[in-house]
Amino acid sequence: MITLIPGEVPLADWRAVYRGADVALDDAAPGRIAASAAALQAILARGEPVYGINTGFGKLAHIRIGADDLMALQRNIVLSHAAGVGAPMPVPVARLMMALKLANLAQGASGVQPETVALLGAMLQRGLVPVVPDQGSVGASGDLAPLAHMAAAMLGVGEIFVDGARVPAAAALIASGLRPAVLGPKEGLALLNGTQFCTAYALAGLFEAELLWHTGLVTGALATDAARGSDTPFDPRIHALRRHRGQIDAAAALRALIAGSAIRQSHLTQDDRVQDPYCLRCQPQVMGAVLDLLRHAAVTLGTEANGVTDNPLIFPETLEALSGGNFHAEPVAFAADIIALALCEIGSIAERRLAMLIDPALSGLPAFLTPRPGLNSGFMIPQVTAAALVSENKQRATPASVDSIPTSANQEDHVSMAAHAARRLLPMAANTAAILGIELLAAAQGCDFHAPLRSSTALEAVRALLRREVPGLTEDRYFAPDIEAATRMVTSGAIAAAASSMLPELEPP
Repeated sequence: MITLIPGEVPLADWRAVYRGADVALDDAAPGRIAASAAALQAILARGEPVYGINTGFGKLAHIRIGADDLMALQRNIVLSHAAGVGAPMPVPVARLMMALKLANLAQGASGVQPETVALLGAMLQRGLVPVVPDQGSVGASGDLAPLAHMAAAMLGVGEIFVDGARVPAAAALIASGLRPAVLGPKEGLALLNGTQFCTAYALAGLFEAELLWHTGLVTGALATDAARGSDTPFDPRIHALRRHRGQIDAAAALRALIAGSAIRQSHLTQDDRVQDPYCLRCQPQVMGAVLDLLRHAAVTLGTEANGVTDNPLIFPETLEALSGGNFHAEPVAFAADIIALALCEIGSIAERRLAMLIDPALSGLPAFLTPRPGLNSGFMIPQVTAAALVSENKQRATPASVDSIPTSANQEDHVSMAAHAARRLLPMAANTAAILGIELLAAAQGCDFHAPLRSSTALEAVRALLRREVPGLTEDRYFAPDIEAATRMVTSGAIAAAASSMLPELEPP
């Protein structure tokens, strides 16, 4: 169980929620929520126009709404804004979005009723996850359409995932002993405003990228040994002179991963090669730069996850409602863009190592890593598959944050496209995982040719893990199951875990 302290939730807790941990709010949250709701009522009693509470929305903000229609106004905004399209959000990402919204509302700056926040928390605890179409947000004025679908489910409208099945929302709530929400003033707007949709996707992309970064170090070290590459480029003195923290950490990990390898020991002397190809020699520089990007994105997204992105914001101390633009998701868009770059480069350099291994002129190994090339094609087409995935990731890595399109009759005239930036990360991560899975197979196969010499203790543990499911390739066979098995080991975290003692933390220093 993760206890969320709104505004102070560490990244590790959000990671745990994404991986399936249960969620509860801290004991102080109800008091903050109640104080905010009371402040809203006091503000309303003054009779002044307050955006979205007693006025219309967006371009219609100049229209005043009478007291008798305030509750209808909030229900209407939810139903009218539930206009998303596309496939449903993956349940782990949707749960994370709900937890982010829960912590956001519980900071006491949104004016929502305690009952509304309690309902959202109860849905999370009972495994009720709204079916939320994943297209329709431009990343400003909040993730309006996706969050409207979440809010609609709280009203008993739409559908909810229950144990993997799509159930009408009203029936799912009733079956779980919950009553649909009845929204008071501002509550619909508070549920819809915010960046929780794009932030959830961006965090999910970050968490997958972290795992792939660790795995890419392992497969890269194994490929280095398979190619009888040098570990001299990992010498700490080289990286200390350049001073990049990520590069220093990546080099240290690669050095530790390969330490004690008998394969490396066998060519320490009398090796005519002076320098390895860049895909081996420059691993600390490339993977270190990736690490620096991921750490930067982690800081941005950790801050965003703990921030309040509603509008207007309620300040109980002064009984003020202040309109601003915290819903603009530019920080998330930038963070997602650099995570996309990081994923692209993890896969790109891995594919180059794979291409090097199958080329006997570069690796010194049999062509395409098969004992009888010609009769057998070996790793010829797996490398082509990896190249296709790299190219697809390159196309997807085009920055989304530089795009904008006016909405709401030009009232909302600059938007972040953070949702687009963040949504592409999971497919990119899946591509990268498959690339690393193929490299894992090839690197292990390359090391097989050096028998009876063995690699380091850490890398032999990785090879043994792989070989329990995938035997060495002595002749051509149906290849797809091998790739699937290796990719599953990557995405499950098993490969990184097998060498975890050698790998650095990714948390920002």
